[in-house]
Amino acid sequence: MHMKTIRGIKIGGLQSKIFSLILFLIVGLIGTYTVVFGIHMKHLTAIVQRTGAEQQASIKDTSESAMEAVMSAFLKRSTGLQAYIADDLFSEVRGNVTILQTVAEQYFGRADTLTPHAFAYPDAANAGKASVQMQHERGVDPNASRDLGIAANMSEIMLAMFESCDKLNSCFVATTDGCILFVDDRADVYINDDGSVAYATEIRTRPWYRQAVEAGELIFTNVEADTFTGILGIVCAAPVYRDGELVAVVGADIFLTSISNYVNDTATEGGFLCVVGESGQVLFSPKTEGIFKPELSSRARDLRQSENAKLAAFITQALTESTGVTEIEIEGRECYLSGAPMPSVGWTVISVVDKGITQRPTASMLAKYDEINNNASAHYREGAKRSVRTVIVVIVLIVLIALIAAQTTGWHIVKPLNQLTRHINAQKNGDGIFILDNSYRTGDEIEILAESFHALTKRTQDYIDEIITITAEKKRIGTELALASRIQADMLPNIFPPFPERPEFDIYASMDPAKEVGGDFYDFFLIDDTHLGLVMADVSGKGVPAALFMMISKILVQNFAMTLRSPAQVLQEVNRQLCANNREEMFVTIWFGVLDTATGKVTAANAGHEYPVLMPAGGKFALVKDKHGFVIGGMEGVQYKEYELTLTPGSRLFVYTDGVPEATNAQSEMFGTERMLEALNRDPSAAPKEILQNVKDAVESFVLDAEQFDDMTMLCVEYRGKNPGV
Repeated sequence: MHMKTIRGIKIGGLQSKIFSLILFLIVGLIGTYTVVFGIHMKHLTAIVQRTGAEQQASIKDTSESAMEAVMSAFLKRSTGLQAYIADDLFSEVRGNVTILQTVAEQYFGRADTLTPHAFAYPDAANAGKASVQMQHERGVDPNASRDLGIAANMSEIMLAMFESCDKLNSCFVATTDGCILFVDDRADVYINDDGSVAYATEIRTRPWYRQAVEAGELIFTNVEADTFTGILGIVCAAPVYRDGELVAVVGADIFLTSISNYVNDTATEGGFLCVVGESGQVLFSPKTEGIFKPELSSRARDLRQSENAKLAAFITQALTESTGVTEIEIEGRECYLSGAPMPSVGWTVISVVDKGITQRPTASMLAKYDEINNNASAHYREGAKRSVRTVIVVIVLIVLIALIAAQTTGWHIVKPLNQLTRHINAQKNGDGIFILDNSYRTGDEIEILAESFHALTKRTQDYIDEIITITAEKKRIGTELALASRIQADMLPNIFPPFPERPEFDIYASMDPAKEVGGDFYDFFLIDDTHLGLVMADVSGKGVPAALFMMISKILVQNFAMTLRSPAQVLQEVNRQLCANNREEMFVTIWFGVLDTATGKVTAANAGHEYPVLMPAGGKFALVKDKHGFVIGGMEGVQYKEYELTLTPGSRLFVYTDGVPEATNAQSEMFGTERMLEALNRDPSAAPKEILQNVKDAVESFVLDAEQFDDMTMLCVEYRGKNPGV
């Protein structure tokens, strides 16, 4: 239907429709009001009285039901939330102890290759700051402990864990010979009045030690007082085994002061929160008497055995699952109870609310309703009399005013809409920003619509400008990273065979960075006519910083190798240079070997790198478990040790970075050294290039579409002897 304009009025348009609608409503309302008013006036008073009584009953029922529903929802949410928060506290501690257990098993598992770490007694000067300390039982000589020095290698890990988790009171490693290494910030409490260090209280008989050993897995103890401070706490502990033999117990403890204070603060006139332990005893509660009074002794009341059968069943259920809201009579009062378990420690949080609290709003609402109803009835009777006299006059005035208002309102609504339509059509090509002028300042939805369109066009223009800027910046960064990748590739030997005039050996190497540039590097170079330098290294981190550190390390190794024949001396000098100005605290693991091409002897040193793999002539590849020194750049003054390998004609030596065994598939499984050895031994007599390809194919088949998280670098050298083919 098309609109028609007659004397400035659009017939069929929005203005016409608004006018018609208002006119129809006015006529309908007036007619309805006249009929209803005449019929129901005489009966209205009786209806109001009868309705009032029915509303009172309805208010009472609805209010009580609503209050019970609100209280039920509140109790359930409140209890569940508090249980979640408390359980999160213990879950984080469980995670920390699990990490300590895993690290300890790794350290004790390779105790033969580790140097015992120094340890120290508590020092009162460290009070208030985190420090690593040692105590032992009376009669125990810590210097004779076979495992304490190994455990002390975990000092930095424990210190970092304590400082990063504000929930921990302490974390520790207790050895089976009566010594304990721990981290906390209360060194002064372990000092006797005479200045001597207090002995540890029978470590191997403490509840956390016995329970962890008996369970053979991670445990939480019951709530108990700290030996030195007397503050209530709980201990999470786990045993550590080496070849099936117990070597230590690791753990952490937390003070429960915050939980106790929070529970005490929940006490109100009609309700409170409490915490019940796994044995049914009340651990925390604001109550000082009655059935919910907290008790920690072994004789504490077990609410699961309460004479109140309904309460006993509720507590039993609450320790294992969320209960919903249950109505139980407790000590002569009807109460609403709701429980939610804390799975980490086997506790439960209980909310208790006096049922009488829910009935108070109903009584108050009924009293207020009676007052309002009585006042309303009086005002209604008085107003009804006046309405009869004035209704006719009011109807006439309403009709006249409504007609004028309908026409005016329709015109004011349609005018800015028409103008807005014209402006929008002017912007149909998407050029420029919609201008918001004063004609749209109507103070209603039209102004909001205009403002929205103005903001939309402005955001669209800003977005287009931002996209153009971001696209240009990404293109520039991509170009620079591609150039950096080519420069890094050019820094490594990449022409094979590199020494075609040297028949006594063959060598091949490759590097696949995880990002545009990587931190791994390999190198090989002739030191003189009969000595070939071999380098395999892995810089900490990835990306551009690791690539820069890699280039510096490569240059230093090659420079020192040309003047120092000893691999150990080369690593020591490189370490000295990198430690001199290493503000970013980066480090690099390096395996460096020198092959005597005349004799086949390899002199090598290992600075925290992966084990090399050796294949004797006619044999199979196997790991050479050499002794590792400390990483390069990690600490000044480190001394490195050398060892020798002997290659006979036909032997092959394979070195690599951790990106090979630690390649991970979509199921978070690592490739591992066993699969790497299988790939190497698939064709052990192949040329070095084919051997590296076999390993790469095996890794790619294992990880499939999983993302490459680390650089993968390999090098293989085949020794053919002084007179190959003879």
